[in-house]
Amino acid sequence: MSERLEDIAAAMVASGKGILAADESSGTIKKRFDVIGVESTENNRRDYRELMFRTEEAMTSYISGVILYDETIRQKAADGTPLVDVIKAAGAIPGIKVDAGAKPLAAFPGDTITEGLDGLRERLAEYHKLGARFAKWRAVIDINEEEAVPSGYTIDANCHALARYAALCQEAGIVPIVEPEVLMDGAHDIDTCYEVTKVTLLQLYAELNAADVVLEGTILKPNMVIGGKKSGISNTPEEVAERTIKLFREVVPAAVPGIAFLSGGQSDEEATANLNAINAIGPHPWKLTFSYGRALQAAPQKAWSGKAENVAAAQAAFTHRARMNSLAALGKWEGKLEKAA
Repeated sequence: MSERLEDIAAAMVASGKGILAADESSGTIKKRFDVIGVESTENNRRDYRELMFRTEEAMTSYISGVILYDETIRQKAADGTPLVDVIKAAGAIPGIKVDAGAKPLAAFPGDTITEGLDGLRERLAEYHKLGARFAKWRAVIDINEEEAVPSGYTIDANCHALARYAALCQEAGIVPIVEPEVLMDGAHDIDTCYEVTKVTLLQLYAELNAADVVLEGTILKPNMVIGGKKSGISNTPEEVAERTIKLFREVVPAAVPGIAFLSGGQSDEEATANLNAINAIGPHPWKLTFSYGRALQAAPQKAWSGKAENVAAAQAAFTHRARMNSLAALGKWEGKLEKAA
């Protein structure tokens, strides 16, 4: 594998492949395990993630990279093989989540700022030695129109932090995934999502250019343009695709090699259907693929439920979701393929 940032970024968005987000914090994975009645021990977390990384068809055919958590990048599989080596053996690229989470932004109620820049240069050097070749930093932009959230300041502050993170990554030989997530939790409509996402992405690329970040060695991980879950309005995949592509053509430079969408609370099939509709109206100047966590993992987690005898069923569920999203990344998914599984 080339060590050039541009080559790594291109491999991360190879045709028909996407990124598995397996970087849940200890608190988040505990919530997921609580749902399936599994205790969140180090070994259980390892066993669950290992079963995904050893799912041969999914990992070799549909997954280009895996975002890991600090614990996971240091773990060994049950047979003693470092999990990073299991991922590499499948032809996928190991990555690492490096932010320290979104915290309340002082003086701006309802807004957050993502922390984690302190000591990041040294942590990135260590992660590079451990095998990571890309990283992820998530900024969180909430929408609450009644409370004038987000403020312009939170957008500026988060985009500035993303740019500082991205520059440090490239200095360390690591491709930065820049993730400015406009949340879909609110009561806002698709037009409001469009406007907030536009302002955010315009500021993001101004900051990245100011920080001298090489765009060809980055990946954008954005939300789709979609109405809030509390709005009571359900947008069709065609509406989501039309608004998302219109916006990206306005603000995302063609130098960016790929856009890997987050699922952002969409259901498994919704995330797949929307990605498919986005790719169906191409061609586009960038590769458009997925970087899904829950939308890839909910089905295998439920199938596994912490039992060794369920590993094969969990791997089959993971393979199915990975294949569906691979087809969506090519604009070739159809709803009837879900029923055929």
